[in-house]
Amino acid sequence: MGIETSVAKRKGKEFGEVEKEKNPILNNTNTRGGKKAARGRHIKKTAVVSPVQKLYDTCKDVFSIGGPGVVPAPDKIEKLRAVLDVITPEDVGLHPEMPYFRLPVAGRAPPIRYLHIHECNKFSIGIFCFPPSGVIPLHNHPGMTVFSKLLFGKMHIKSYDWVDEDSVNGSAVVNPSEVAFVNAVKQPNVQQPEVNQPEVQQPEEKQPEITQLEEKQPEVPQLEEKQPEIQSPEEKQLEIQQSEEKQPEVKQTEFQPLQGKQHDVQRPSVRLAKVKIDSDFTAPCNPCILYPVDGGNMHCFTAATACAVLDVLGPPYSDPEGRHCTYYNDFPFANFSVDGVSLPEEEREGYAWLQERTKQPDDFKMVGELYRGPKIVKK
Repeated sequence: MGIETSVAKRKGKEFGEVEKEKNPILNNTNTRGGKKAARGRHIKKTAVVSPVQKLYDTCKDVFSIGGPGVVPAPDKIEKLRAVLDVITPEDVGLHPEMPYFRLPVAGRAPPIRYLHIHECNKFSIGIFCFPPSGVIPLHNHPGMTVFSKLLFGKMHIKSYDWVDEDSVNGSAVVNPSEVAFVNAVKQPNVQQPEVNQPEVQQPEEKQPEITQLEEKQPEVPQLEEKQPEIQSPEEKQLEIQQSEEKQPEVKQTEFQPLQGKQHDVQRPSVRLAKVKIDSDFTAPCNPCILYPVDGGNMHCFTAATACAVLDVLGPPYSDPEGRHCTYYNDFPFANFSVDGVSLPEEEREGYAWLQERTKQPDDFKMVGELYRGPKIVKK
């Protein structure tokens, strides 16, 4: 039995050595440690980067070099476009059933909600939330490169670029005296007061009362005829001096400056612009990109349905640095005739006159809301 036992042990040993050659893991004297080492080599955890974080990191790279009026390099533009192109509403925590996209009480203009994600002196990231029929009026982006991604919904976009004076026959800027003609054409309601003018002329029927006073006025001329006998030359000079002293108080210090201010406010100049985009967009669609002097730097958004627009501005608006948001009225080219400015008949619909508004439109309201989507880690 002892021999059989030793032979069995020897065969078992030989069999074990053959199995180790076939399986390298078994060839390790410390089998448990070998398995741990194998797991450590082959299993590696990778950090998951959210789409919003990737957008922030890309913007930081794209706008790292530049400033107002500086457009990023073409490869940088395409890099940011590609990141925006794949972002979905779920990536930023939005869906059309949220309260942001509900219609308000009837009779009120629907407010636009803005979700602030990030802003620095180089760029800003945010989301505009439109209820149906919500409008952001025509406005500009001075010195900016802007990316707009429609996340969901249907929207109409109309945009313009300024016309270079060399591209048209005549001046692309019209002086204030000619703007009044534009307003008269676009706003025929201004002429309505002429219908009510008979009411103003009614006091003429009461003029007999005034004429009665004029019949009594001969008593005053009689005094004027006697004045030369009473007044001396010194008294005449005194009256002249007194009248001259009184005139500046009314005419020069009060009336004339006020009249000048009214002229500046009521008659701003207009400038010729060319239509860049005038189309409906339905998500999913490619991002829109505009540049400081091209691509439709002045645009207007009108929501046909509930919409969300992811916006990237580089650099953002800044009042201290002179990058103000200016709003405009637009007038069809055919409604305004200017000497020296001519365009072929078939091209006129592609142009318009833009008039700067002195303030934000009264019917436009924007409300800031807290962004509740995935957070970004600022590096």
